[in-house]
Amino acid sequence: MNPLPLVVAGTALAMAMMVVVWFFARRMNNAGIVDIWWSFGFTPVAVFYGIFGSGHMIRNGLIAAMVCTWSLRLGMHLHKRVMSHHPEEDPRYAALRKQFPKRPWLMFFGFFQLQGLLIGLLSLPVALACANPAPGIGLFEIAGVILWLVAIGGESIADMQLALFKALPGAKGRVCDLGLWKYSRHPNYFFEWIVWIAYFVFSLGSPWAWAGLASPLLMLFFLTRVTGIPPAEARALATRGDSYLDYQRRTSAFVPWFPKA
Repeated sequence: MNPLPLVVAGTALAMAMMVVVWFFARRMNNAGIVDIWWSFGFTPVAVFYGIFGSGHMIRNGLIAAMVCTWSLRLGMHLHKRVMSHHPEEDPRYAALRKQFPKRPWLMFFGFFQLQGLLIGLLSLPVALACANPAPGIGLFEIAGVILWLVAIGGESIADMQLALFKALPGAKGRVCDLGLWKYSRHPNYFFEWIVWIAYFVFSLGSPWAWAGLASPLLMLFFLTRVTGIPPAEARALATRGDSYLDYQRRTSAFVPWFPKA
């Protein structure tokens, strides 16, 4: 089966969902909810691919379950974070609003649609796996599941360690350099990237697997150059100053590695 119609339909579904999200964001006057629903948005797309993809039923169900588990975990994590500040809007979106003072919600409509398109692009390996005509489960699928379990576990541990650190008395203004955070300044982002590599590995049995490489490469670009590390580092430097500069000097930014003395 040619996966292109499946990909186009899944992307259209994501973009239609973002129209609904935009409507509710406008009523709430808070564009920050796009982060939550961008994460949740992978669930209906993965289920759609799992149902309508022509691949093996077990393979389709397995990759859909993996994506849904990741999507719902991250969505709930972001829901807790974003709604704890409601009705205050995330500074990133407040800054965007100031750049388009006359028609901010028209600008946000385009931005939300871009998020739907991004869901479609990042979901390429899922669509390719669900269009794979090979029977049964092979080594690529097994390797993808194992890598995904490692990634989800690492990301969950990193989030838990950061939450426990923030709950400590006197943690405000201090740098978390415990556990996985001792070896990477952003272990959560690193393991998030491994999740996308796992989806790509899972899809390698598909005749069109090469196209799925765009997904982890695109996620790596966003995490390290756009929405991940750069704004997180800027906020940390603004709030923690010299202590974070020292943390930057001795700790790997992304890939976990032994800290410098």
